[in-house]
Amino acid sequence: DDRVLRTVVSHLEAINLHETDLDVKGVAFEQFMDGFFKGDFGQYFTPRPIIEFTVKMMEPEHDWDVLDTSCGSGGFLLYALDYIRHQATEYYEKGSADYYRYWHDFAEKHLYGIEINDEIARVAKMNMIVHDDGHTNVISCDALQSIETIAAHNPGFQKDKFDLILTNPPFGSTVNGAEKPYLSTFELGNTYDKKGKAKPRKNQSSEVLFVERIYEFLKPGTGKAAIVLPDGILTNSSSQYVRDFILERFQLLAVVSLPQCAFAHFGAGVKASVIFVRKRGNDEVANNEEVIFMAAPELIGYDATGRKTESQLDEIVEQYKKFLEDTTPFFV
Repeated sequence: DDRVLRTVVSHLEAINLHETDLDVKGVAFEQFMDGFFKGDFGQYFTPRPIIEFTVKMMEPEHDWDVLDTSCGSGGFLLYALDYIRHQATEYYEKGSADYYRYWHDFAEKHLYGIEINDEIARVAKMNMIVHDDGHTNVISCDALQSIETIAAHNPGFQKDKFDLILTNPPFGSTVNGAEKPYLSTFELGNTYDKKGKAKPRKNQSSEVLFVERIYEFLKPGTGKAAIVLPDGILTNSSSQYVRDFILERFQLLAVVSLPQCAFAHFGAGVKASVIFVRKRGNDEVANNEEVIFMAAPELIGYDATGRKTESQLDEIVEQYKKFLEDTTPFFV
């Protein structure tokens, strides 16, 4: 009510949010929205240590177009923005016009998000505004409908456009062909006989379709993605065709297996991994000599109850950078 609102504003009005550190704003935002993200909305939330880790692994540049195809409250986009803001301090004096332009242009022109839930999309936009903007290209729609339909909401969403996709697609939900006719337009929405003739599937898990949609959105040859996927896709024999699709269309750069507790605090007990991939060029063929970085941290900065612990994630980032420079020591 008005009285409570007035009291809250009186406490906050002396604080300049532009001068407040991203982490502090992030903690405050999560505290306020904590109940909102638990339970029903838990699936829209990726823990901050995981987000920060994926951004550091991918090292975005300030002129890259960055997308989250299921952006939830905007965590991946915000950490990409913060990464670029820290990068700006290496080139320009903090507070200068060049410093501001470097990261603000990135926020305004290069950050894109799609969120199917309208309420959550509004939360994402609010979160972006609190963290110095970048909300312009966050839209509310189904990211699995045709790219032309998505582009009707915002022409910035185009096939083969994005340099980097950071995302945690929804697990466990099923797309039914009778309800969503677009299912048969996906290669992974069909089964194929020995002659290659397609037959539409009745159902397909949403995370499998998101893999194909991510492929469509990435730039050929250079576009990269970090995708959180349930381990079932990487291990179940019934998902071999999905793994074949991934290895054929992408170069697998790294796989980081997350511990069981990674999503437990947010009500999801699914064991998951983060895969880091690069979209192959149009004529590029998979090469059996390609090396893949693999890691399985036990400590990720928090436990199953959400309490803080030590973290091995920064160490993995350092090891990955060494691996990129020279892969041979990793095969002793």
